[in-house]
Amino acid sequence: MSGTMPGAAIPGRGMTMSDLVARHARVSPDAVALTDPVHRRTYRELDARVDRLAGVLAGRGIGSGDRVAVLGRNSIQVVESWLAVLRLGAIAVPVNFRLAPEEIRYILHDSGSSLVVVDPDLAPAVEQARAGAPAVGSVVTFGEEYEALLAGEQTGPAGPEELAVPDEAPAYIMYTSGTTGHPKGAVLTHRNLYLHAFCSMATLGTTGDDRVWMSAAPLFHIAGLSGMLPVLITGGKVVIPPSGGFDPEQTVRTLAAEGVTSCFMVPAQWQAVCSVDLAAHDLSRLHRISWGAAPASTTLLRTMIDAFPQAEVCTAFGQTECSPVTTNLRGEDSIRKIGSIGTPMVGVEVRIVDEDMNDVPRGEVGEIVYRSPMVMAGYWNKPEETAEAFRGGWFHSGDLVRADEDGYLYVVDRKKDMIISGGENIYCAEVENVLAGHPKIADVALIGVPDPTWGETPLAVVVPRDPADPPTVAEVETYSRQRLAAYKRPRHLRLVDALPRNPSGKVLKTVLRETHRA
Repeated sequence: MSGTMPGAAIPGRGMTMSDLVARHARVSPDAVALTDPVHRRTYRELDARVDRLAGVLAGRGIGSGDRVAVLGRNSIQVVESWLAVLRLGAIAVPVNFRLAPEEIRYILHDSGSSLVVVDPDLAPAVEQARAGAPAVGSVVTFGEEYEALLAGEQTGPAGPEELAVPDEAPAYIMYTSGTTGHPKGAVLTHRNLYLHAFCSMATLGTTGDDRVWMSAAPLFHIAGLSGMLPVLITGGKVVIPPSGGFDPEQTVRTLAAEGVTSCFMVPAQWQAVCSVDLAAHDLSRLHRISWGAAPASTTLLRTMIDAFPQAEVCTAFGQTECSPVTTNLRGEDSIRKIGSIGTPMVGVEVRIVDEDMNDVPRGEVGEIVYRSPMVMAGYWNKPEETAEAFRGGWFHSGDLVRADEDGYLYVVDRKKDMIISGGENIYCAEVENVLAGHPKIADVALIGVPDPTWGETPLAVVVPRDPADPPTVAEVETYSRQRLAAYKRPRHLRLVDALPRNPSGKVLKTVLRETHRA
């Protein structure tokens, strides 16, 4: 554009992730923006690389509204790819790198992605998937090809940063990790995401020292994506850990070496971290630790509180469709209200309703529904599912909760996982929380199995702390007798080495139900 300085922002333009990087590249160019085990990028370096990649993508026909799938393990390059896509007004589609070719094909076809950016060793799976995704016209491979493209001449129109991207435009299509049927693509707008970041900062507070953030979640997961936004807003540093098998020792070393101030992990990861000799590392800058994506037992929460006395322990609850956090439990309540998911975040309105959308009395169980500017625009290409999700003008979460006398919320189950035995509702999360306190149980999941008398009865799938001395049905029954009503106590017990989980840490109960039929 004639008369526009290179890198200058258009007055009144929106606030995308890409805009944030461009602004900090002008204000604090030498500050570190991203770091992973291999590379570090300052805001100046990151912005320049994003601009060059945006030119490459534009040269391959990518423009406003086009979808670009990104399939890679955690790395700075994955984030660069997102930012380049957003800079063009296109839509990024993060893809789980653990998926099989047929699952990748479904996402590429459903999203209508016209270009894929992929890790070299995952490229064969993408090539197989392309056979059923005719819209894919081009593939860019991380590594030598990617770096050569960025080093070469820009092949698209100059200055892609000059494009003003509307706040309400879609930014990402995040495919949910549904446990039945095909995943649904939640469409999150730029406005959804930056309002979530600001509301999170308003809820939890932020200080000048709160500038280094790390999440152990994979980047294709909403926690990995959305969690970095508050730090990018303030010009801080995002620490990207490697993908692959979780290494608690290395994770603690990274927390110390990078001076991490705030960190998110799923409960299973925190459990492993708490077993490390934390006193051997300088974690004095770590002032907030948060967990979410899967239930945590009160036993684990007490362990976390004891292991990190200098840090505020926060509960983050929500789901992909809500950008994702909807409720928080602040540190001062972490003991007083242990086990709660807290109260609604700033900007989130909630109700607890029955099947007819009537509010249930306080203390009774109902589905939590939301109204918020952070809730998704809808499911991609799924108008019927979108209409059902927004039935009655509120977003239906599928989570069953209750509120205590102070308005603090407690999750009792997912609607689809609740067990009905002899007409009584059994909420799995409640029973699992109790069983997790058994000294011989390291991990546990409850499922319902068919029963000729009661319809279904609870079965506990247990990971023993000591495989040589596992709990018995009699021991679990004795332990449960003083803690659970008779109809809630497990009638069956199955011992396993590990529970099947999806990348966000949720137990795959459909797999358990298929595997452990009584």
